[in-house]
Amino acid sequence: MPEIRPLRNGLSAEIVGMDISRDLDRATIRWIENALDEHPVLVFRDQKLGAPELAAFGRRLGQLRPHALLRYRHPEIPEISYVTNVDAEGKVDSFGVKRATAWHTDETYNAELPRATMLHAIEVPAAKGGTLFADMRAAYDALPEATKQLLGGLTGLHGYSTGPGGGAYDGQLTKAQEKDYPERRHPAVLIHPSSKRRILFVNPMHTHGFAGIERDEALRLIEELTNHAVDDRFTYYHEWRVGDLVMWDDQATMHRSAGDYAPEERRIFLRTIVHAA
Repeated sequence: MPEIRPLRNGLSAEIVGMDISRDLDRATIRWIENALDEHPVLVFRDQKLGAPELAAFGRRLGQLRPHALLRYRHPEIPEISYVTNVDAEGKVDSFGVKRATAWHTDETYNAELPRATMLHAIEVPAAKGGTLFADMRAAYDALPEATKQLLGGLTGLHGYSTGPGGGAYDGQLTKAQEKDYPERRHPAVLIHPSSKRRILFVNPMHTHGFAGIERDEALRLIEELTNHAVDDRFTYYHEWRVGDLVMWDDQATMHRSAGDYAPEERRIFLRTIVHAA
């Protein structure tokens, strides 16, 4: 089996000695799943993947689904999408520059939560352009006991771009699509399905309130919890290299694009999101 090299605070780890373009057997996939439970951000260096190879790897871990943003879907494999600041004419895509720069957890606006997201670097800026991750397990563990008691009885209200950090996504869905994403409810504290650890499950892009709490009070609590969760103790900054594939546990983390690069520099990734089989 390959080697695991922890990177920061138990949150992230580099996997050394694995070519994920191969047809990996079930024992290897299980090894990856166990590694993800321990380190919810995994880094695979020097991978050479096109959309078909990324989709094949994702399908070994679960089911893939097309992403909500239609114009970024791969034209032949809709379960793969582009995360890019380059438009179809090769010019700067202004939405692509600011996209995902607010802290969030992928697809909490759906009833069924994803297992993992994979992002594969095709082109990266000469400097910076990284992605930040926050460990929501450790963030929960470090909360005061009174806050844990409060959150244990709360249900979060989630929508596509309805949280205090979701403004950049306004107008990105068609009118028909908006009907497909009604408000969803998830516990403010999740029990992870495999690790069984408690997770602070609140994010400022998609969480817009809590059942039974006034909106202003809810927004203050969301801001307070976000500020706590993104403390340096709980975060990892990934500096991308071409060929990196980073896979993260969508229930155990928050993430955001750091937005710290020159926007005219090309930044192109392939992405897919994995749901349980």
